[in-house]
Amino acid sequence: MKKTNIILLVVIAVAIGVIITMVGDFSTYETFATARQKEGKEFHVIGTLDTLQTMTYDPLKDANFFSFYVKDKKGETRKVVFNGAKPTDFEKAESVVLTGMMDGNDFHCSKILMKCPSKYKNDQVVLGKTEPANKPL
Repeated sequence: MKKTNIILLVVIAVAIGVIITMVGDFSTYETFATARQKEGKEFHVIGTLDTLQTMTYDPLKDANFFSFYVKDKKGETRKVVFNGAKPTDFEKAESVVLTGMMDGNDFHCSKILMKCPSKYKNDQVVLGKTEPANKPL
């Protein structure tokens, strides 16, 4: 075999190895139950804020401690602890994506992504103008 063919085969083998290891790192949205089964591993959990439970954030006492409750897509509610400031308009979020891991019964997250409601959600277009949906035509 020629040297170029051998080098090409080695490059292809390395590329396949890199692709396989990268695919193994891609994460999907999980539930608290899955995160609890694999405690210590980081997951992305999507859910909604449980407004019936209390949120704890006192910036005068500790500006980097925020705890709240989230209901995941299976309906399980867990306490979430975030070591950071409470995001602006957090209560208005339709859903949240939490990146973190289970620690006992609590989910400790390192990142919070919020899906906020669209300000155009209740609007409709009438003759090229944006009008509120509840306004009679």
